[in-house]
Amino acid sequence: MGVFSRFTNYIKTVVSSFLDRAEDPGQTLDYAYEKQQEQLQNLRRSIADVVTQEKRLELQEAQVNAQIEKLDGQARLALQSNKEDLARLALERKQALQTQLATFDTNIAQLKQQQEKFVAMEQRLTSRVETFRSQKEMVKAQYNASQAQVRIQEAATGISEDMADVNMAVERAQDRVLQMQARANAMDELTQSGTLPELGSGDDIDRQLAQLTNKSEIDKQLADLKTQLQLPEAHSAQAQLPEPEAQSGESELPPSEN
Repeated sequence: MGVFSRFTNYIKTVVSSFLDRAEDPGQTLDYAYEKQQEQLQNLRRSIADVVTQEKRLELQEAQVNAQIEKLDGQARLALQSNKEDLARLALERKQALQTQLATFDTNIAQLKQQQEKFVAMEQRLTSRVETFRSQKEMVKAQYNASQAQVRIQEAATGISEDMADVNMAVERAQDRVLQMQARANAMDELTQSGTLPELGSGDDIDRQLAQLTNKSEIDKQLADLKTQLQLPEAHSAQAQLPEPEAQSGESELPPSEN
């Protein structure tokens, strides 16, 4: 299994695990995106390390080439000086360095191939991370919109519940008002019928005494009024009535012829 496949499986596992237990999918997606960014950065660091190793080998190869040229020049100089042994020794060292050059070339070629693979992997991963970022933002936007809708519906439901409580309170208040009005009307009817005494009216003896007092006062006022009008005390209603018409008619009949 390649590095990229292991990375993909790791991301799937992380996302699945956090989606199962996370309360906010947006946080889970952000976390998964951060992990992908970390993996992408690690891959880029790996590419940088490969390039660094490649450049180091190239520098070492350049130094070996320079050493080979130097030994070649020394071998020539030794032959010109009739020192064949020194020339042979210089050529032997040159041959050993040339063998190292072949190893350098192989290692550098391998590093170049690895670098190319990592660069291609980095390009694919960058594209996938960018796609994931776009999808993440879209999912977060959808989740936030759904969450806002749920909150609005919950708020509307709460308002309805509040209004129901208010309506119940108003109904209870109206019932109490009606009960108090009915009680007041009943008390008024009982008071008027004499079943219940009026406030401040006292008991039955008090009412009788009050009636006598009122009658005496009225009799006194009536006597004073008669005195002012010079009317007799014993004047009755019968004295004030006119005589019967029958008596008046008999007195007016003409005298009999006899």
